Amino acid sequence: MESYRSHYSLDVQKKDFGKIIVVSGWVEDVRNIGSIAFVILRDRKGTLQVTVLKKQNTKLFDQLVNISRESVIAVKGLCKESDKARNGYEVIPEEVEVLSLAETPLPLGVVDKVESELDTRLDNRFIDLRKPDVQAVFKIRNKVISAVHEYLRKQDFIEVHTPNIIASSSEGGTDVFRLKYFEKEAFLAQSPQLYKQNLMATGLDRVYEIACYFRAEEHNTRRHLNESTAVDLEMAFISSEEDVMKILEGLVSFMWKKAGECKEELNILNKKITAPKSPFKRLKYDDVIKILNKNGSEIKWGDDLGTEEEKLLGDIMKKQGCEFYFITKYPIEAKPFYTMPDGKLSRGFDLECKGVELASGSQRIHDVKLLKERLKACDLNPKDFEHYLKGFRYGMPPHGGFGFGIERFLMELLDIKNIREVILYPRDRTRLTP
Repeated sequence: MESYRSHYSLDVQKKDFGKIIVVSGWVEDVRNIGSIAFVILRDRKGTLQVTVLKKQNTKLFDQLVNISRESVIAVKGLCKESDKARNGYEVIPEEVEVLSLAETPLPLGVVDKVESELDTRLDNRFIDLRKPDVQAVFKIRNKVISAVHEYLRKQDFIEVHTPNIIASSSEGGTDVFRLKYFEKEAFLAQSPQLYKQNLMATGLDRVYEIACYFRAEEHNTRRHLNESTAVDLEMAFISSEEDVMKILEGLVSFMWKKAGECKEELNILNKKITAPKSPFKRLKYDDVIKILNKNGSEIKWGDDLGTEEEKLLGDIMKKQGCEFYFITKYPIEAKPFYTMPDGKLSRGFDLECKGVELASGSQRIHDVKLLKERLKACDLNPKDFEHYLKGFRYGMPPHGGFGFGIERFLMELLDIKNIREVILYPRDRTRLTP
């Protein structure tokens, strides 16, 4: 038989009508109505109908009607125009080759209308991903990540890749995965923070990466993962954190706009999206506390915003027609050691969308003496950060950056309730396989 990939299902054109073609894919369904049978074949691009008449080829008819669903086959046959077929054409088979026979019963249905539990779906992710609506999410994910590269390269950023195995905690916290690294102790990186800051001392003054975050938090909520993906960015020669916020604002708007181009996938998901208006509203932390207190929250100045406070603020902002907004000027105690102080406040910010934190960033400290002071203030030993600090001793420009969660962005973009739906193989408090 000719190449199994001579045609994708939906790549068949009118010029192919009346010609012998080869199509291949998964058997989605078989409908046997006696003298005629219809086999629905599916691949990444969609589905097509294979129509086989019993009187024309009994042997081929029997082969196709008895094949198990989700088997992989290649079909060579006549491409024929048909106004009754779902795509306006059908394939009349001359030859069929079974490339892989699926066992029965299937651990998970693909086209069945019965909903499966999320755990069952994740345990059988390879089949779950055959569903058009599940694939649609990851095609949109691909589109928005492509948009990241397109937008940031236009803004003169270069892509870098930093280590995931590091000698000291990225954030200075306790929520880290420790591992034995030969004779030493090492950690999985919470973010590329320390490395991307060091790159600001090299002359590579605008960098980004699609990074993996490893965080040993014991949360087991719909919004938390222990391995997640983010856009991590750092830029030098800034005047303030506002320069960083403008880049983030532009990036989010561009990603949202590009996602809107995925018409077919959005139709499958029955979603409509509209790019957010910019500039995004800026709210100072002080004002946020007053707003929350006025609306029944008992949060005190100096406290970090928890899930309930974020949700309440999101509801308040939504009533004002504002889905995206920055929270700025946090107390310095609420931010990591590398965040630039501004008196008792900081030059840190968070980007929120409908009550969910999508990104966190700041202007960073670039003075090595101040950086050592902040390490000590955060109960960290500067000696543990010797290699990091070295980069600040020989010429470090003012700089800042952010980490922007891709999974949380997709949750808000597509109004998906569980973060595990937007990452291929989730890693959470209880899940380490598949």
